[in-house]
Parts: sequence; C-alpha cells; structure tokens
Amino acid sequence: MTSGLIISILSIYFGALLLIAWFTSRKADSDAFFTGNNQSAWYLVAFGMIGTSVSGVTFISVPGRVGLEGFSYFQLILGNLVGYFIVALILMPIYYRSNMVSIYTFLEERFGFWSYKTGSAFFLLSRTIGSSLRLYLAAEVLHTFLFKSLGVSFVFTVGITILLIWIYTFKGGVKTIIWTDTFQTFFLVGAVIISVAVISNQLGWGVVDMVKEVDASKYSTIFHFEDAKASDYFWKQFISGIFFTIVLTGLDQDLMQKNLTCKNLGEAQKNMYWFSIILVIVNFLFLTLGALLYIYSEKEGFTIPAQTDYLYPILALKYLGVIAGVFFLLGITASSYASSDSALTALTTAFCIDFLNFNKGEVKNKNRTRTYVHVGFSVLFFVIIILFKEFNKDTSVIKTVLKAAAYTYGPLLGMFAFGIISKNRKVKDAWVPLICILSPFLTWRVVIFCKEVLHYQTAFEDLMINGAITALGMYLISSKSERLASGQ
Repeated sequence: MTSGLIISILSIYFGALLLIAWFTSRKADSDAFFTGNNQSAWYLVAFGMIGTSVSGVTFISVPGRVGLEGFSYFQLILGNLVGYFIVALILMPIYYRSNMVSIYTFLEERFGFWSYKTGSAFFLLSRTIGSSLRLYLAAEVLHTFLFKSLGVSFVFTVGITILLIWIYTFKGGVKTIIWTDTFQTFFLVGAVIISVAVISNQLGWGVVDMVKEVDASKYSTIFHFEDAKASDYFWKQFISGIFFTIVLTGLDQDLMQKNLTCKNLGEAQKNMYWFSIILVIVNFLFLTLGALLYIYSEKEGFTIPAQTDYLYPILALKYLGVIAGVFFLLGITASSYASSDSALTALTTAFCIDFLNFNKGEVKNKNRTRTYVHVGFSVLFFVIIILFKEFNKDTSVIKTVLKAAAYTYGPLLGMFAFGIISKNRKVKDAWVPLICILSPFLTWRVVIFCKEVLHYQTAFEDLMINGAITALGMYLISSKSERLASGQ
C-alpha cells in the first residue's frame, strides 16, 4: 500500500468520525457528556462495546500469540462469558438501584469517603495505563508503516493520534462515543472477516476447507488439562477469565458508563447478554485468523518476526493485497480508537464526579473544567505511550496489559467483593487506602514465592490473589454492625 492511499483512507475515516461527533454533540451539556441523557438504545451499546473491549491489543496480539499458545486463549474467553452474566445479574442491579453516574459511589455508600476515593483512584490509575498501552499499538503500526517513511517521528505520530481522539470526544462525551464505537466496531469485525476470507482464498480454500485445515493444524488446541502448574491449564485460565471480566467490565467506569446510559436495567442486561455472546464469536474469529496467518507463512516461506505482534500488520499491509491492507488499516485504527476514546471519556467522568464533585453542584463552570480534565488525561496518555516505547522489551503487549490490570484492578475486586458479600460489617474507612496500596506489593511477593519455592507458574491468577489479600485486609479492619445488617 502506498503512503498516499493510507493517508486518503485515514482522512476519510476520521472525517466520518468528526461528522458523527458533530451530529451527536449538538446542544450537548455535562449530563449528555456523562450519561447520554439515559436514552441509548441497548443494541447500539452492545455492538459498540465490542470495539471497546477488543482494542488494538486483541486485534494484533491475539493472532500473533497463536503460534506460541495455540487457541488456549479461548479458555480465558469462556471464563469471560460467565463473568459477563455475573456482572449483569449482580453488579448492574446495584448500580441502577442507586441511579449511579460513577460506579465508585457504591464504595462511599457502603464504607465511606476514603474507600470511595481510593476505588476511583485505582480505576484512574488502571484505565490510564491500560488504555495508553492499547493506543500505543495503533500509534506504533501507523508510525512503522506510514509516518516513518515520511520522515515523521514517533512522538509526532502519537500526538496526532491523541489529538484526533480529543477533537471528536471533547464535547459530546459518552453520547458521541455510543455512536462512534458502533461505527468503529463495524470496521473492526469487518477487517477480521475480510482477512480470513482473503487468506483462505489465496490458499485455495473454501469455508469448509478452511475450517478443516485450521482444525487439523497444530495451532487449534484449545483445552489444556495436563499440567496444573502450567500457565495454560484450563481451570487457571477459565477462572481467571471470570474475574478479569468482573473487574475489566463490571468494576470499570468505562464499560459500565455505557451500560448506564440505557433506559433501564432490563435493557442494560439485555445489552450485556448479547454483547457477551457476540464477543465470544469475535474472539474465536481472531484466533482462527491467527492460525491462518501462521499456516500461510509456512506455505509461503515467510519468516515469522521475533515480535509476533508484527505478524498480522506485515502480512496484511505487504503481502495479502490492497483489500486486506485497507481493511486491516481500518480495523487496527477502529479497535484502538474505540477503546481509547471511551476510556478518555470515562476517565474524565470519574475524575469530575469523584474528585471534583460535579454531581453535588460544587463546580460553577462545569463545561470549562471538564475540558481541562479532558485535556489533562490526553496529555497523560501521550506521556505514558512515549515512556512505554522507550522502555518496553516485551514481545506481546497483551501480556503487559493483563499483568498491569492484575495489580491495579485487584484492590477494586477485593473492595467490591467484600462490600457485597459482608453486608453486616463496617470497616475503619481511613485504613482502606493503606490496605489497597499494600495489597499489590504483597501479591508480587506471593507470586515470587510460588515461582521460586513451589515451582508454580502463575498465569492470570495474580488478580485473584490481589483481590483476596485486599478483601482479607478489609475484614481485618472491620467489625460487625447491626445497623448495616438491617439496612442493606
């Protein structure tokens, strides 16, 4: 693909996003920015959430990891499915019952001021790091295959990438995001389907042949029950998938903010059920694509890059033809921007509601203050991406993202779990920040102990260890309360 073609495609794509933003943000106020006026159709939210959940990390890293791990990642996805139903049946009723804008106000209702601020602070930390790393991939691909050849620096590429997101989200907020994510999810899913079709066609396979060849390949093994100490052991992956969904969706302001824009709880739950089923199918398509990329490379004698994240971009943009290249470019852009734009909106919402008290009427010029916060998080994204580019030596960004989530979302898991299960206990609220800060460090020591002493390699269960330590700490600083028992 030529640089001129790539620039033309991206210009048209972002022109469409800006047009959507203009239509959806007319007469938008802070209420529309934060809640979408609670008028979002559940099917739009469900479809758009695919783009937010998948992100550029899944788009590139999951197919790339198939050569090393086969379809074992699908074990985690099956756990995700169970997790989504738990979110819909347990967490969403709590949020709707209290008519929450920020889901972390649950912690204030349950424990107090410091628990509330600690929970929101950990979300801000978690989502800022995670979303920055996801956006890093899109910027890296655009720089490697377009801007670098034009003599443009990576720093400039990142700056332009973030600026475009800020422009189409700064006014309409979540009201705009619902529509732009729906638009971007269409291209994300379309890119995977087109790539699978193009590779199958070049290999001379129809749909039935493709399914048979992938199934017969060495990459298609899903389930692993052989070694309980191995990182790909089924029950480790499956249970981890459940808990990762609970924290990355149910305890995440980004995903929940969209669900809370639905008209009522019933529609929000319907959205969650359909979204979870579609997401399982989409992830299986990504794994199938990964197998086809490796099979194609073997048949064509193509050398697999040491950094497997680059396998799909290289083949799509250089070897699979213009159609595959165009849809890959749209897909990676859509997946990265759909995840990052909603994160930027959610971070702005959480900070404005939880730390600036927008919901209590204490801020006079809300629109101007919200804009400053929005700009601040955009700059923070930029700084984290540049630092990650400088110091990252990992071969797969998806592992970095999940590892970071395990340590930063763990305290949230422990706090919410303890708050929901132990209804008759009241904690010493001022001690909660210390518990949540110590928990990740203790988790790190437990993981090292398991590896060096027990010769047990943890996979994603770091999150569960972290959550359990936090919940235990909450229990140790709590006491029985008859008032809570009768009032909950």
